[in-house]
Amino acid sequence: MSSFNKVILMGNLTRDPELRYTPSGTAIAKIGMAVNRKWRNEAGELQEEVTFIDVDAFGKRAETIGQYLKKGRPIFVEGRLRFDQWEDKQTGQKRGRLGVILENFQFLDSGQSREGGSPPSPRRAAADAEPQRPPQNQLSPSKHPQSLPPSAEPQRFHQPPPTDNGPPPEEDDDVPF
Repeated sequence: MSSFNKVILMGNLTRDPELRYTPSGTAIAKIGMAVNRKWRNEAGELQEEVTFIDVDAFGKRAETIGQYLKKGRPIFVEGRLRFDQWEDKQTGQKRGRLGVILENFQFLDSGQSREGGSPPSPRRAAADAEPQRPPQNQLSPSKHPQSLPPSAEPQRFHQPPPTDNGPPPEEDDDVPF
């Protein structure tokens, strides 16, 4: 029997991304997301439910998330579910958590309210660029203040303003909706 494991989420970050590096230099970003659901119950009252989700990103995507995102920022995530199990060292009980492994993402706002001025311009994270490599012995959280190399800098997309003599030009955006 075949299987399918795909998750699509849109929500806000609950904390700043935690960026780390493995001994081999692979970037890992851990983020928390809050996804809200609103509905009306049978009595017509507005109800709200919040789901908190842990997301792990790797490589170039992790570095981009660590550089551009902060607590409260909205994000669109595509990924897959993964269940982690371990034994609690203090109690000896088996523990587990269901999380998401990020495969792709999009920024959902311009980030103009961020400190430091200019907003991040990429609409879609670059998937093929090679991540920067830290020293081999680094595994602790990284501030990683360096900018991306010029070849990995985000591309800027500019749309011309619409004119009054006809419909607006079609966008070249690959958003499916």
